[in-house]
Amino acid sequence: MSVTPFLFDARKVRLHRARAAKGFADAAFLHARAAEDCADRLEEINRPFPRALAYGGGPALLGALTRRALRDKLGVVLVADSCAALAPGPASLVFEQEAAPLAAGSCNLVVSCLALHWANDLPGALVQSRLALAIEGLFLGVVFGAATLLELREALLAAEAEMGVGASLRIAPFADCQDMAGLLQRAGFAQPVADSHILTVRYAQPLALLRDLQTMGESAAFTQNPRPLTRKVLARALQIYTERFSDHDGRVRASFELITATGWAL
Repeated sequence: MSVTPFLFDARKVRLHRARAAKGFADAAFLHARAAEDCADRLEEINRPFPRALAYGGGPALLGALTRRALRDKLGVVLVADSCAALAPGPASLVFEQEAAPLAAGSCNLVVSCLALHWANDLPGALVQSRLALAIEGLFLGVVFGAATLLELREALLAAEAEMGVGASLRIAPFADCQDMAGLLQRAGFAQPVADSHILTVRYAQPLALLRDLQTMGESAAFTQNPRPLTRKVLARALQIYTERFSDHDGRVRASFELITATGWAL
């Protein structure tokens, strides 16, 4: 009986994030946006969280969770990431989120900021978070949704089909909002809720989007490498992108769907 390999290579993910660490704070505007959204939601919850774990998001997440309005609500904040360079502060941990080395009931709050899309076992990662939470503990996560990079995905598929080279998986599959709510319930969370919004970013050209993804450490990290993307196919894909997704001023659009999911450990 054959064993299906993991979709993502954790070593590649760590390598990409380590390479991006130096300029991450300036490039990871999506992570900063997600981190601020998490902080805004926590401000609205009228209860303290003495022990919190902040996973992913780099310096942006730690900064958002230590803002003045949350100082009396959050106690100790442990920062964690799969990459040591992106786990700032003296209280930091390095581990894969789907294999968290946390004692049961050791946290009152787990915040995951744009990291779970690299998990090979997303249900398992959510179960790990639930087990780490004490009774009445909160999980708050932001993940990329299914509409993320839909323009780039369409342009790549169209170029490969047009040039007869066969389609390859080049952009990671993302969960949709309904999926996330169901996965939270499956992981044993009470009162699971998921909502989403789409952030549209505009670029002077599609190549600038690719540079941004690389700079924020979000390059593809598949276990099985796709067929090499030739310059000819890439050039045609960028041309299709410009033809289909340009605004009147010539700038191109890129969609990022951010799904925010919450659940309680009871």
